[in-house]
Amino acid sequence: MNVIPQVVRDGFVRLLAPLVQVLVRLHVHPNVITTLGTLVVLGSATAFAAGWVQWGGVLLLLSGVFDLLDGRVAREGGRETAFGAFYDSTLDRVGEAALFTGIGVFFLRGGVAPGRMAVGVALCFVALTASLLVSYARARAEGLGIECRVGIAQRAERVLLLGAPTMALGAGNQGALLFWIVAVLALATTVTVVQRVMHVARMTGARPALRAHPRDTLPGHAAALQSRKGI
Repeated sequence: MNVIPQVVRDGFVRLLAPLVQVLVRLHVHPNVITTLGTLVVLGSATAFAAGWVQWGGVLLLLSGVFDLLDGRVAREGGRETAFGAFYDSTLDRVGEAALFTGIGVFFLRGGVAPGRMAVGVALCFVALTASLLVSYARARAEGLGIECRVGIAQRAERVLLLGAPTMALGAGNQGALLFWIVAVLALATTVTVVQRVMHVARMTGARPALRAHPRDTLPGHAAALQSRKGI
């Protein structure tokens, strides 16, 4: 189940179609778009850390547009590569790490009520760890030949849930709104990890492995690199 209906996703993609065509005609490389999107996320993280929460929300939502553009430009421009997928997925993780670190810094600097500071920082750690595990679970599953896009809190949902309310309302009274958003994200991403583990368990059952897979393998298997989005 996806929180954002597929019809909404498809509608937004159609809105971006003219821009995608312009970028393709200008021969803009998808990796350039990926890099710019990551810089926007880093700007969002910096804004959150500095206490400019509404700007943090605006920049985060803008980064979501770049997130959609790079994959579309790669596909429609015939520039899909294994390295592009790897690069995109890696920078997505950099962005998420920076984002939750920035929010944690905001909490530590007094952006939330003193009684909630420790819990708020801990929730940032949980949300960050679970977000990384969401992407790892998909990459590892696709490395085993299993499609794994299930879950209530994929990347688009996480960006929208954090970006839209903070853009409109800021951090809330004594940071209460941002605190509870991070709490919901921590819960939703953890649930998504569990959903993906259960999905892979159902798909594999008692099926024996076709070949050995080292347990310490990191995301980036060849099968997972067929898409630019490893989330």
